[in-house]
Amino acid sequence: HVQLVESGGGSVQAGGSLRLSCVGSESTQSFRCMAWFRQVPGQERMGVATIDPDGVTTYASSVKGRFTISKDTVKNALFLEMNSLKPEDTAIYYCAARSGGYCYSMFSPPYTNWGQGTQVTVS
Repeated sequence: HVQLVESGGGSVQAGGSLRLSCVGSESTQSFRCMAWFRQVPGQERMGVATIDPDGVTTYASSVKGRFTISKDTVKNALFLEMNSLKPEDTAIYYCAARSGGYCYSMFSPPYTNWGQGTQVTVS
């Protein structure tokens, strides 16, 4: 079972930038879809961005134009570049991976591998 570990979260002022990283304990090349989700305590988890094997990306409307998802399959890594951050971007951010399905579909089929989360706070 591939473990995913996020890093790069922190506190930043509105308008600032952060870059999140997610590294797999083993090769992530077997995963078809990789994604970033975020969750505010007491609210449902929200899909932020996905990327497919060909590098095709999908974004939630609330982050489109500000966030960029990318990956480095050699390093088993997934990234989320976040610019023009807003206080409403404050959440715990999780990376996730799954082996099947259309990657533009955020929740179906369910993602099988999840990281532990990294806190992003925008003030």
